[in-house]
Amino acid sequence: MQQVTVRVPASTSNLGPGYDCLGVALRLHNSVTLVRGKTPRPAHPRIVSDAAERFFKQTRCHKFSFSFSIAEQVPRCRGLGSSATARLGILLGLNRLSGDPLDRLTLFRLCAELEGHPDNAAPATFGGFTVTRSDGFPAVRFRRLPKPSLLGSTVQRFDVSSRLHFVLLIPEIEISTSEARRILPSRISYIAAVENCANACAVTAAFASQNYENLRGSFTDHLHQPFRSKLVPFLSPVIEAAEEAGALGAFLSGSGSAICAITLKDPDKIALAMRRAASSICSRTILARADNRGAEILTNH
Repeated sequence: MQQVTVRVPASTSNLGPGYDCLGVALRLHNSVTLVRGKTPRPAHPRIVSDAAERFFKQTRCHKFSFSFSIAEQVPRCRGLGSSATARLGILLGLNRLSGDPLDRLTLFRLCAELEGHPDNAAPATFGGFTVTRSDGFPAVRFRRLPKPSLLGSTVQRFDVSSRLHFVLLIPEIEISTSEARRILPSRISYIAAVENCANACAVTAAFASQNYENLRGSFTDHLHQPFRSKLVPFLSPVIEAAEEAGALGAFLSGSGSAICAITLKDPDKIALAMRRAASSICSRTILARADNRGAEILTNH
């Protein structure tokens, strides 16, 4: 086999209170094509070379040269898992070109380790709504604590009904994950932590049971959104507008700048309300449903 194409879904993560552990795969995809034996010109970008190095180190397979290309639908630096699609696409492609030495759970864990957090890697790999738990310390690390290994990550996934719509506001503002993490505090109050736990549990229960009306009022967060609103100052007005237009709730997608609203009805009405609330900045909206399939091998040659 000399060529393979992998289609990987975008993902919206955190879902408000589920910081670094909740995510949903979306029917918005990047397709990564790898061609074995073709020397890349210019050299691979670091996100690709790091994934390749991690794959060959894990498998101890004989290294081979390859070229790659990505057909992109997923906006970059908007909190929609674009980097996870690239890393996972490279890992899955190299795995197929090498005869599939690794199972999908291991490939997910490699992707999560490269990402530094599992909440995009899990839905991108397995599809649907995912809940991840990682051994070690949380992603918001304090001084002098060692970096955790994400190879101990475990995943639970649930199908998401096509009744559910995801309305994405995509501003013309790029935010890097590292920048969005730097502004987070090292401590929050006990009361805020308890409320976040309750809300994250409520979101998980609603998705697991598909009782989506129970999502209403469950997306409030105290861990990251209040602090990241400095980078996305239109966040609160857009969330309020989406909910007033009938959404079950809305939240900052990942580290932003995209904002995601979830609804069972009137997605076009909600998209219009979100755009109007963000009228001070240039933006567009995308309507999507959940992707329950996860990453797929499309072609082999």
